[in-house]
Amino acid sequence: MHTTASDGWPSPYELVDHARLCGLDVIAVTDHDTMEGALRAAEYADVKRGLEVVIGEEVSSRDGHIVGLFLERRVRPGMSAAATVHAIHDQGGLAVAVHPFWRTQRRVRGGPVHGVGWLAAELEFDAIEVENATPGFYLFNQLARRLNLGLGAAEVGGSDAHILDAMGRAYTMFPGRTAKALRTAIEKGRTIAGRRRYKAVGLMRYAAWGLNHERYVAVV
Repeated sequence: MHTTASDGWPSPYELVDHARLCGLDVIAVTDHDTMEGALRAAEYADVKRGLEVVIGEEVSSRDGHIVGLFLERRVRPGMSAAATVHAIHDQGGLAVAVHPFWRTQRRVRGGPVHGVGWLAAELEFDAIEVENATPGFYLFNQLARRLNLGLGAAEVGGSDAHILDAMGRAYTMFPGRTAKALRTAIEKGRTIAGRRRYKAVGLMRYAAWGLNHERYVAVV
């Protein structure tokens, strides 16, 4: 999930409040190349109780986006995918190949935005994202699922939420209700990725976010 610390619309506090209303037990906040939103969300969730926040980061490696979960410090963007995975593991985190087969011509900070592709099968990822809730990702998700059939890695579902309507549209089921139980399930390959359909209003809001974000990228 993303917050105003990167390119999400909700603040960390709005994200936590909405997640509690949705009945979620654990969420991972993984802003682009920063942990600021995750740290704020985790601190707020500790006060509110009833929800745990996994501190993470969606790292822009040279070879594509990689999510680090259970992080203690920021992972520097711009390294190779292999170096990024190593940096995540070096601090005890878990590395996830998110939307590995997604490609776009949009460029941010001088580089294209995409997943790591077939490197998902070559590097020591702890999990593969086989369900991503971004509208239009059906084919990318199917390719990721087929890849993971051969790998047998833990599968995860990520809402990749940039708006509140996206929260919980893709999700990871696991035995237990805590962040610790989630980590154990990923490490032992006991996760199940799922997905729910958007409501029409949610799709409209996501389209509005997309248009606004493209204008922002064009300006910067």
